[in-house]
Amino acid sequence: MRMQLVPFTRALVDIESITGNEADIGHFLFQQLLHLGYETRRMVVEGERANIYANPSGQASPALVFSTHMDTVPPFIPSAEDEQNVYGRGACDAKGIMAAQIAAAERLKGEGIIAGLLFLVGEERDSLGAKVANLEPNACRFLVNGEPTDNRVAVASKGALRVELTSSGRMAHSAYPELGDSAIDKLVDALTRLRAMELPADPAVGPCTMNIGLIEGGRAPNVVADQARAWLLYRLIGPSEPLRARILEAVGHLVQVEFTLEIPFVRLRTFEGLPTMIAAFTTDIPALSRWGQPLLLGPGSIHVAHTEQEYVSKEQLHQAVTVYCEIARKLLKS
Repeated sequence: MRMQLVPFTRALVDIESITGNEADIGHFLFQQLLHLGYETRRMVVEGERANIYANPSGQASPALVFSTHMDTVPPFIPSAEDEQNVYGRGACDAKGIMAAQIAAAERLKGEGIIAGLLFLVGEERDSLGAKVANLEPNACRFLVNGEPTDNRVAVASKGALRVELTSSGRMAHSAYPELGDSAIDKLVDALTRLRAMELPADPAVGPCTMNIGLIEGGRAPNVVADQARAWLLYRLIGPSEPLRARILEAVGHLVQVEFTLEIPFVRLRTFEGLPTMIAAFTTDIPALSRWGQPLLLGPGSIHVAHTEQEYVSKEQLHQAVTVYCEIARKLLKS
């Protein structure tokens, strides 16, 4: 079976695989890679959710592995295309990348160069698939991870610190606010302080940033709120400990602070002759420490990922296959 890059990308996009629902795309990839002649297996992660690992049949564990994730953010958007682009949820993040990596592995296989394939669940939430894969023994020396970087090599990837703020109060009739204790007022005060906090910056990497992603609380407009909650996400450019301490110092007396997820900031290997970029987003790379030296690049722009008009250009898809092959050849000769 010969793989056609654009139709294969669209076939992947048309399988809904929002995080937690990756079973169908995993089964599809498993069958397709078997048909292409790969020794393929499922790494069970949770129920029917499983990573897919493949290498050319009869070969030892490869020294180089291409990897990206199968899951997407909601909502599901089916594929479409025009002369220039493929559209749909996951077109660039990261189903077009999966297709390009498979095409690159196929081209390399034709040259007698062995490259493995590792497709993971859960990257958009907690990197659970990567954490399970990291328990697997392997002989990998180089991990070429795919995220939309416009086919530029990332020299660093920002980390992430997820913070949950919870405030408590006492209900009362809103006509008599002095009889109550507003949890929302406390939360708003805490958020105001955190928004005013100066965050670190690095001239080579850029600033640490903060996003207030979700807020909820209260009972009704005429009731003083007894509970409120907010979820924040900081993009890290270094260790999290100083930032954690400053958050607690600023608002720990107003609200309960819980640090629910951390993905560390990482510096990455560059590659001579290829353009570079700073990835302001997180990846599975920190959770794949046992899979060799990591590189990060892939077709598509992160600026359109997670949007209603997500797309990847056909030109970049084909370019990615060539770039992935070039990198693999040079790494495996080193």
